[in-house]
Amino acid sequence: MMILAAMLLDSIFGDPKGIPHPVTYVGRIISFWEKRLYTKKDAKIKGVIFCAAVLLSVLFTIASVFFAAQSINEYLFTVIKIYTLYTAIAFRSLKDESMKVACELNSGNIDEARKFLSYIVGRDTEKLNRPGIIRASVETIAESYIDGVFTVLFYMVLGSFAGHAAIFTWTYKTVNTMDSMVGYDDERYHDFGWGAAKLDDLLNFIPARLGALLAIVAGAALGFDWKNALKIFARDRKKHKSPNSAHAESVYAGLLGISLGGGAFYGGEFEARPTLGDSTREPETEDIIKSHKILTYSYALFACIIYVLGRAI
Repeated sequence: MMILAAMLLDSIFGDPKGIPHPVTYVGRIISFWEKRLYTKKDAKIKGVIFCAAVLLSVLFTIASVFFAAQSINEYLFTVIKIYTLYTAIAFRSLKDESMKVACELNSGNIDEARKFLSYIVGRDTEKLNRPGIIRASVETIAESYIDGVFTVLFYMVLGSFAGHAAIFTWTYKTVNTMDSMVGYDDERYHDFGWGAAKLDDLLNFIPARLGALLAIVAGAALGFDWKNALKIFARDRKKHKSPNSAHAESVYAGLLGISLGGGAFYGGEFEARPTLGDSTREPETEDIIKSHKILTYSYALFACIIYVLGRAI
């Protein structure tokens, strides 16, 4: 039931304020090893060594903290385990940050909406129009639903069967953070970040597909067009250079009845991408709110699944 406690804490409080967040330390470990191992010569090999060094460092740190806590007090050990699980989940923060975009759009402050959007997406936002801002918001909710919420919970559950929920969870979170820091297809990281990017693709492969199906069920419970979502998912889920990103995005596009994807500017350079879904109408601010509902229902359904599994085992 530690996982359910962690989910409840995140849904209430979101990211802790004024308290050390584990991902901050993971980022520092990644930066530490990048400075020492980055090179353009034999970059792929060095990148794989970098991944191993980071993972071993993070897991050693977690194991050391757990050992110290358990040596002091069993209750402290339990609290720290729940805290490490809770801080790995990004459900509340994803809703809060994307809601800021919706609120500014509703107030007519498009420049502020672009600013808040820039905090949660990788694309350039300065010239996005209103529909573009909404599309980008829905896309990041759909994508982050997988890598920031569903996959995290997936590895929590998987790890709990082995008695190491936090270890499994932070193995994934570390890989995902490495991918976000060095997994870029640019001149600096094309080869060095290859290992981190491929490892992230591998760990998200099964969760991306299961999470997309759960979102369809959540959408059906909300009264959205689940048949269209299933159609768009079957047709468009592979229309992305990433093997995982388009799965949830195509489902959200189908449930909402809008198109997502398409080209965007990254670092001033245009990157062409296929369109997901059918453009039956222009996206509206309400689509961000509807995306939150799909996210919330998916989260609640996963909590129910965890509860049933916990009772059955």
